[in-house]
Amino acid sequence: MNIPEAMTIGVYSLCLAFIFCYSMAQLHLTILYWRKEKKPAAGSPRKTQSAEVWPAVTVQLPLYNERYVAERLIEAIAALDYPPQQLQIQVLDDSTDETTAIIQAKLLQYPDLNIQHIRRADREGFKAGALQYGMQTATGEYIAIFDADFLPHPDFLKRTIVSFSHDKVGVVQTRWGHLNKSYSLLTRLQAFGLDAHFTVEQVGRNSGGHFINFNGTAGVWRKACIEDAGGWQADTLTEDLDLSYRAQLKGWQFIFLEDVDAPAELPAAMGALKSQQFRWTKGAAETARKHLAHVLQSRVPLPTKLHATFHLLNSMVFICVLLTAVLSIPMLFIKDNNPQLALLFKFGSVLLLSLVALIAFYWTALYQQSRQAWKTTKRFVPDFFLFLCISMGLSLHNSMAVAEGLLGIKTPFIRTPKYNLLHARDSWRKQAYFMQSISLLTVLEGLLTLYFAAGIVLAFWLGDYGLLPFHVMLVIGFGAVFFYSLYHNRRA
Repeated sequence: MNIPEAMTIGVYSLCLAFIFCYSMAQLHLTILYWRKEKKPAAGSPRKTQSAEVWPAVTVQLPLYNERYVAERLIEAIAALDYPPQQLQIQVLDDSTDETTAIIQAKLLQYPDLNIQHIRRADREGFKAGALQYGMQTATGEYIAIFDADFLPHPDFLKRTIVSFSHDKVGVVQTRWGHLNKSYSLLTRLQAFGLDAHFTVEQVGRNSGGHFINFNGTAGVWRKACIEDAGGWQADTLTEDLDLSYRAQLKGWQFIFLEDVDAPAELPAAMGALKSQQFRWTKGAAETARKHLAHVLQSRVPLPTKLHATFHLLNSMVFICVLLTAVLSIPMLFIKDNNPQLALLFKFGSVLLLSLVALIAFYWTALYQQSRQAWKTTKRFVPDFFLFLCISMGLSLHNSMAVAEGLLGIKTPFIRTPKYNLLHARDSWRKQAYFMQSISLLTVLEGLLTLYFAAGIVLAFWLGDYGLLPFHVMLVIGFGAVFFYSLYHNRRA
């Protein structure tokens, strides 16, 4: 075995090891989830607790060029069942198009509500800057935040405010629902992944006493918590994750409510999905660069440090998947040329243990929707397979985002466009805010599709079928991402 072969095996093994450790962390969250006392299943009667005196709440709505959804958002917020004298609504409008005029006209319909239409001279700090700007005139003891694509239920505030049971509770985060889950295959798979985060992951971390994160929307902050943690900062693309860690490192407690949901619109076009994924993965890497050392040096328990480490570094999985995939074909030749290393290569089966852990994680999340094992399994098998394929197919795009985040390369905050897509007949193709989905990375995704197809051919040529399923999934994943990128780049 020569040096290049040894280096290839070393990098390949390290990537597999990280994927395995990450999967074990997800499995532990799954165990924590099952240990937690179960709450009423989805579809159970919604209950609202009462409070003797409802505290003052400010609802912040950060908007930027949201002509298609601004009206429905304002309608939903105006319908909140909360004492009007205790409610302040801030429309934080940074728009540069007709969204501003739409907002102004809509607010005329609610003369009895305390609504402020707040405009800034510029978009400095993007969403984080808008939220911090609104804090200057926010009168509420609590701050509820909703992005433009969310439609909270009328009882949202009453069901969350009561969870601030003591002075150290800084945040109450709720589960995201989906307005257009059935719109397309892409939206269905996005919902599949998000549901796992908003059930098993958030509940598991919260019930285990580990750090969780405010998800940028559909949650409520104690104003004093935001101020104590240093306010909103715009030096990462995930200002929500950043502030969450600053607050929890200062001792504030977060609460996650699985049984309270706020429906939202999922991106339907590949360009929009890639933009959102880029922001999330790069922002997570930036936040890890900013806070991981502080977490490791803090006095929190070791299990919390471990979970926080994988939480902050979860976007590294994309780099590990990409490297494992690219190196898997050279590994076929190395294995064929070095039969004396057969025992070593058998350790690659650790990938199967990682798969078992992820199956448990995502199956548990889907099970919560039906509470029927066989029905869950029938839905789970195709959705999980396709979800893994698409996730692999996005690994190149997301790896570039992670690399930029870790290297400190700054890029502007690009918000995900929303089009008010509720039915299959609704279309985004001729709408404004169209996002290009073809770039140099798209060309590379097409080339990687061919590269992994060669891996399938090699499996039969070398008579080594161990990585054949992996290469089939990679071809499907990269091929689908490449196809959707081309197809969704057409305006009509």
